[in-house]
Amino acid sequence: MGLFSVFDCISLTVCSFTFLLGLPANLLVFFMYIHKANRRGGTPNVVYGINLCLSNLVLVAWMPVKVVEMLLQSWMLPELLCPIYNFFLFASLYGGGLLLTAVAVGRYLSIAFPITYKLYRRARASCLVCALLWTIVLLHQSFTFMAEKGGYVVCLDQRNTSRCYENFTQEQLDVLVPLRLEMALLLFAVPLLLSAMCTLRCLALVRRSRLPAGGKRRVLAAELLALAAFVVCYAPYNASHVAGFVQNGNVEWKRVALIPSSCNVFLDPIMTLMLGRCAGLKRQQEGVVRNTKAVK
Repeated sequence: MGLFSVFDCISLTVCSFTFLLGLPANLLVFFMYIHKANRRGGTPNVVYGINLCLSNLVLVAWMPVKVVEMLLQSWMLPELLCPIYNFFLFASLYGGGLLLTAVAVGRYLSIAFPITYKLYRRARASCLVCALLWTIVLLHQSFTFMAEKGGYVVCLDQRNTSRCYENFTQEQLDVLVPLRLEMALLLFAVPLLLSAMCTLRCLALVRRSRLPAGGKRRVLAAELLALAAFVVCYAPYNASHVAGFVQNGNVEWKRVALIPSSCNVFLDPIMTLMLGRCAGLKRQQEGVVRNTKAVK
């Protein structure tokens, strides 16, 4: 075992904080949603929140595997565990991004079209949306591992050290690189565009509302922070897919780009609580929009 590099130290620190902060935070928010569902019944926000917490908890559950690999500076676990670990890791990351987009769209619809949205605001519809999103993510992950053709998910690097899911043959890359680009566009770029559009529209509606100045600032700050967290957590890794397509191979900084992706595990509960505090203010905004439309 050699000395730890700066990258290894940063990765180990981020993974440790992700586990120590993400586990209790997501469990707390998860049981809050369960309590809310039992007391008031299921709502779209509750359905999306529960799915988001479960997605984060799956990533947290596999985080010790990553920590062990970094501590040993080699993949010394069973080879079968490598594809399973990566399957749940990337399914959790992309699933979380799509769920955050669904939450952003729901927030916008509830403010811009409160009356119409309330007619279709059913937990069953949100369950169907979540099922569709998970199906899309799991199908993409299945295609990814099929493209690897059962190949060298655990192999030796230049230092003769076993690594998991880092080195591929050129034949595998010829299929994986375009597939990764498609995932970056469909599972990140499109959701990011939708989230940005919905967030900006929400900000415009709130700024024109009759809410108190302090309430407006809290809502604006929460919305902008949620969008910024989405970009910071998911953009670097998906940018590596685009760079890999341009270079037709694996980029050297892909491992570095993956580090911010795990931060969403403990940032999501914080954003959930912040947006929850603004829920009362948003309900006031819905009432203002409803009354304005009624007058028209």
